[in-house]
Amino acid sequence: MRSDKALFDSEVERIAATALAEDGTIDLTTQLTVPPALNAQGVIEYRSEGLLAGQRFAEAVAAQCDCTIEWRIGEGRAVRSVAGGSVVGTMFGELRQMLRAERPLLNLLQRASGIASATRRYVDAVHGTGCRILHTRKTAPGLRALDVAGVLAGGGHRHRMDLAHEVMIKDNHWQSLERTGQPLAEALADARRKGATALYVEVEAVEQLELACQAGATRLLIDNQSPETLAAWAALAQQRSPGIEIEASGGIVLDTARAYAAAGADFISIGALTHSVRAADIALEVRVEADS
Repeated sequence: MRSDKALFDSEVERIAATALAEDGTIDLTTQLTVPPALNAQGVIEYRSEGLLAGQRFAEAVAAQCDCTIEWRIGEGRAVRSVAGGSVVGTMFGELRQMLRAERPLLNLLQRASGIASATRRYVDAVHGTGCRILHTRKTAPGLRALDVAGVLAGGGHRHRMDLAHEVMIKDNHWQSLERTGQPLAEALADARRKGATALYVEVEAVEQLELACQAGATRLLIDNQSPETLAAWAALAQQRSPGIEIEASGGIVLDTARAYAAAGADFISIGALTHSVRAADIALEVRVEADS
């Protein structure tokens, strides 16, 4: 699995540039109303309650507009709801550039912070069980690194980021194996020869569980099953393949997460963390400097 640093170093600048490019090559309104070389400060206000996330992405947008940000709190820190909003950072630069950066910067902060806040609620729900909360690939196209950064800021953990680095056998792959007659063990052995060490297999029946354990799967994905079923299958899997990881997924909500953790899930993957984001309320209040 690629390191977090390698992942984000390669994606932060691209996402920032893409966000800015969506607004076109010029800001016509600002050119008509704001003179050049007019300096300003922008106060970043967090007006809801939750976690702050996405700082590296916001900084990249600011830098590409020749602005800087000084943060008052760090990535993943909680922000309490106060009247008028909590100041979490200050932006410096020319007003023209600041206005160009404003919306892309806020969009990224709001989305990442919303994801982080939702993730923390799930992390808190399973606290003390040893179970870890994971994202899925149900992320916004082109924004996976941002979405995952939000999950990490909320205390969650990384799942697979793409299709190239980990193996995950799911229902459609099972159907292909059955039609062609290729054994699951052969597919996983080939994956090992290609350098894959994360070998995940989704199981929908005890027979598939037995085959996955025999084939050398490193993790079982138990999808859309009850906590009771998960507990029984997890116990059987540990008998067949001691140390195998158990991941629960499918329809798990905040109220049921702890039951799955208690039933033996080492991981719970939650698609809603990124596909149903409620953005944080964050704004930029700009003040022109008196001596500009």
